Amino acid sequence: MQRSRAFVGSWTEFEYGAKGWWTTEFYLDSQSTRGDSTIFTGFRWENRFRPLAGHHWINPVLYLEFEDINGADRTLLEVVNHDSADDLAVPNREARAEKQREVEAKLILSSNYKGWNVSENFISEKNLTNVPWEFGYAAGVSRPLALAASSRVCRFCRENFRAGAELYGGLGTWHRFGFTGTAHYLGPLLTWELPGGTSFRISPTFGLNRNSARLLVRFGVSYEFPRIDRRVRRWFR
Repeated sequence: MQRSRAFVGSWTEFEYGAKGWWTTEFYLDSQSTRGDSTIFTGFRWENRFRPLAGHHWINPVLYLEFEDINGADRTLLEVVNHDSADDLAVPNREARAEKQREVEAKLILSSNYKGWNVSENFISEKNLTNVPWEFGYAAGVSRPLALAASSRVCRFCRENFRAGAELYGGLGTWHRFGFTGTAHYLGPLLTWELPGGTSFRISPTFGLNRNSARLLVRFGVSYEFPRIDRRVRRWFR
């Protein structure tokens, strides 16, 4: 197995709730590898559809995405096929020559019970060239540190923190479905939501077999603009 260099894979995400049942998102991906280079790796367009209104015992979400990236992409939003740590050791100059125009579909199921949230994703991905469907999975569980909200506005109240764990990995292809030769990761996650719409998320995940990278640390910062559609309309009045 080749040893990969330390890298930072980043994506900038713009999300818009077009309807109560439809959310659309646009991603710009890039990465920087120690001792190699920093490059732009492509874009993604994602759509999520909620077929059922309200809350149910199981809440399904249908996810569709088109991505136009190259082989040097390091965002690792999920793992499919027989992706392994060896793929991360390929120099950027070589990896970026591989074009990956793909469609991705997910069935996301989530449930809430006494403050606990449990979610499961089945991932299917297809390169638009003549290659078989690729599969993966992800599962997670989380819970706020406190269910009752404080009577005052605060940043460090326990209800602002959510802790849990996540597990994800590859499931092979249409012709070679299963766990053989695939990578899998497990780790804790922590989310901190601040008043005003800003949130932070960190999840250090550890490889579970020799096909996996030893450690992946995923970190994110997001900010929600309140009713940005109204603001845009005001700009053009």
